Amino acid sequence: MVMEATENVKLLGYQLPKTYPFLKWAGGKTQLLPKIDRYIPQSFSRYFEPFLGGGAMFFYLVSDKNLRFTGYLSDINAELINAYKMVKNDSENLVRILAGYQKDYNTSPSKFYYSLRDNFDPQATSVQIAARTIALNKTCYNGLYRVNRAGKFNVPIGRYNNPMICDNNNLRNVSMALRNSGAHLYVIDYKDILLDKTKKNDFVYLDPPYNPVSRTANFTGYTYNRFTEADQKELSELFVELSKRGCKVLLSNSDTHYIRGLYADAYIHQVTAMRSINSRASKRSGHKELLICNYHV
Repeated sequence: MVMEATENVKLLGYQLPKTYPFLKWAGGKTQLLPKIDRYIPQSFSRYFEPFLGGGAMFFYLVSDKNLRFTGYLSDINAELINAYKMVKNDSENLVRILAGYQKDYNTSPSKFYYSLRDNFDPQATSVQIAARTIALNKTCYNGLYRVNRAGKFNVPIGRYNNPMICDNNNLRNVSMALRNSGAHLYVIDYKDILLDKTKKNDFVYLDPPYNPVSRTANFTGYTYNRFTEADQKELSELFVELSKRGCKVLLSNSDTHYIRGLYADAYIHQVTAMRSINSRASKRSGHKELLICNYHV
């Protein structure tokens, strides 16, 4: 089940601009990246991230570490993947729409927010939908993505002073990063893409909805379905299958007895993390999480 990571990834002759996630997402890994860094394999030409979310890991690999690979980025959230596609393929139109939203928000924040949230246009184009996704993400409460049982976004407005709805420089940098990596973007279940497309020496980063550390800690509202313990077990079985294929697999999850039991045969490393999505600042730091891999660091 375990393997050694050897050789070096080839670097491109120029450095991409510093690139950040353009969306805030529950479970985002920006704060944890310095600790994840030492567990990144040294050799891969194809990268899979099937629980994409804010994509902090991907942007770190291409801009901070200056690595070049073909990216396979996916999520079951269609609205999320549409936003990535529009940033990649139509960034200038997206920036234009967001610049207008910035002016409207600055004029009347609450009026703009609830009008945009509650009046979805079924005839909207893909780029208009992406602009709505980004604008709501930048102005909603705590940057939270949550939908009700009818699939409608239902988060109230956030308390911000001058939120940057149109971060045109970063959006253009994200577009460049996605295009230069030849990133493939899919709306697909993680099992389907990994079983269909992975092969030996691929690097797979798994960042699923975390196993709750308590009954009140279970937030998986960014999709229609909850990620249960049965789903965690199924994911651990796929971890074994990917190892048999010769993939290098890195997984992050909460530090619970259940998760430790599922991955008892892998390399398990405990790290301390910050969870910026928590509404109470006092509860955002000091959380113990696990980084689990099938190769020796």
